[in-house]
Amino acid sequence: MFQHCLICTDFSDGLYRLVEFVPSLAAGGLKKIIFCHFVALWEEGEIPRIDEEGIEQARRRFENGLTNIPEGVEVHIEVTSGRPSDSIPKIAKRYHADVILIGTPVRSLLQEKLFGSTTATLSKECSTPLLMLRPQLISAYTCEELDLRCQHLFRYLLIPYDGTTASQSVVERVKEYAKQAPDDSLKQCMLLWVVSEGGRKELSKEPQLQKAQDKLEPVKAELEQLGLQVNTDVRVGNPREEILDTALEYDITAIAISSDHKGKFLDWSVRSLAGDLMRSSWHPVLFLPPRS
Repeated sequence: MFQHCLICTDFSDGLYRLVEFVPSLAAGGLKKIIFCHFVALWEEGEIPRIDEEGIEQARRRFENGLTNIPEGVEVHIEVTSGRPSDSIPKIAKRYHADVILIGTPVRSLLQEKLFGSTTATLSKECSTPLLMLRPQLISAYTCEELDLRCQHLFRYLLIPYDGTTASQSVVERVKEYAKQAPDDSLKQCMLLWVVSEGGRKELSKEPQLQKAQDKLEPVKAELEQLGLQVNTDVRVGNPREEILDTALEYDITAIAISSDHKGKFLDWSVRSLAGDLMRSSWHPVLFLPPRS
């Protein structure tokens, strides 16, 4: 699905472990992998300065973990100082990265507002897709489990679809990726339409459910024409809860989402489904920034 991947790690989020699984990542279709780490400025004394020793230590740590790089796969190491949210888009552009992997802890909207979030900033300002992984999960995987996870990062996508511009954008992007997806990459999609609860209890939801299913069928057909296996489901309930429940019930490898308005869905004063999923989902979340 993707071929050039920028992996950003602070050495405490578990993503550093991926340096030992380059062959597994390559088996999932990646051809260029860039490992990235940011070293804080040395602040002893009156003038902060670049911590050259820390940069060299981080670089050696990456290099020591790199073994058995498959033929035809490029691996690069980027260790520098500076604000990650400022530097990551520049590094992604320099290497033509088509996806950025970043560790994102589960946090509330208030915590994100008070303490900030590199992921929130990137989702507003970066045009490269983001795959958000929970540090707790990556850290807890055994080597065998992580080997399989690296091979199947994008194999089975859950696409919450409701006919909005954002959900249609995700489908269009997935169609583009499917046309050029390497073998053993993108294989399957689940289209999920959630009919929100509300309204008069005595009124049947059946017409709404059937209408949603009817709208899913042509989308399913478009994806199937590209060789993807596609499942559909229509549910009634809270969209966030139903999406997370569906991800648990099926072998979903990532939830693919976008936003109707670039930079708006994470505004502190407005809650949104995309923002809630990015903050709370234990499943990997693939955020596809809206195109301007």
